[in-house]
Amino acid sequence: MELNLKQRIKSSWLFDPEEGIVVREPLAPGEGNWVGAPGAFLDGEDFYLTYRYRRPRGQGRGIESRIARSQDGVHFEDIWSVHQQDLQTSSVERFALDKTGEGYILFASYVDPVDNRWRVDRIIAARPDQFDVARRETLFVAPDVGLEAIKDPVIVHTNGLSWMFLSGAVIPSTLHMTPEKLHESQDVYTTGLIQSMTGVAVSRDGIRYEWVGPVLTPSHGRWDGYAARITTVLGTEHGYWAFYDGGANANENYEERTGVAVSGDLSHWTKLSTEGPWLVSPHGTGAMRYVDYALKDGVIYFYYEYARPDGAHDLRVTRIRLT
Repeated sequence: MELNLKQRIKSSWLFDPEEGIVVREPLAPGEGNWVGAPGAFLDGEDFYLTYRYRRPRGQGRGIESRIARSQDGVHFEDIWSVHQQDLQTSSVERFALDKTGEGYILFASYVDPVDNRWRVDRIIAARPDQFDVARRETLFVAPDVGLEAIKDPVIVHTNGLSWMFLSGAVIPSTLHMTPEKLHESQDVYTTGLIQSMTGVAVSRDGIRYEWVGPVLTPSHGRWDGYAARITTVLGTEHGYWAFYDGGANANENYEERTGVAVSGDLSHWTKLSTEGPWLVSPHGTGAMRYVDYALKDGVIYFYYEYARPDGAHDLRVTRIRLT
């Protein structure tokens, strides 16, 4: 049954990322210069895309996040942005846009200037171009849910509930280190001392989320033995399936590749990509990560961050018509 499902997904859903259209270029060529971490949101006829610009360590890291709008899902106009200085942070990461009865809501992940742990805040506005970061509210700080970091929200609505998948950093019980030492790099994911897993939180109103716990963890000794971060979830007649970012060790942090997992209930996931990633770039490290999608008029628009020959990452879209 798993093999049949795997073949069905590979033949009808997966795509060649090299053929994608470049939506945004990085700020400069070379390693450490990225544009990506996309989050897609369809509101009526309008596509919205959250994404961020990143420079190498020592030059700013995640310096800016933006929201862009499009009519065709390919050509985007920026309508809002926030700089790392506005959040007093050393780096911003993936944002997520959603809509509730109270208006549009933006979930922002960034390094907490207080303790150097990744955190997630929420901001509500009447329009997607009116978010005021001075009015942000705490959604999750890592210590409150027993983690060393929490970031990269992914939102799924089903059966009257909102599910938020988040990247979380956990440390082994045998590790004894002060929090100050563990987080002195301002990115615990790069230390090799943690595991990067996916956890989930659930909400009835799309605003206030309750942490549930881990749902997808790294597979020891395999290509995704250090990281397993769900980046998008799609509902099908056969259940749910997800793209996730995987890495074997801390050296592959920032350069993850894409695997696939399936679930019947969003809480229990089975990896199909056990022997290796299913989507990679042919360039450099092979990085192909942060896949998200929008579905409109029978066409799926897949957005993703992609390694170029010069080591930089660009932001691309691939369109697939469903038959």
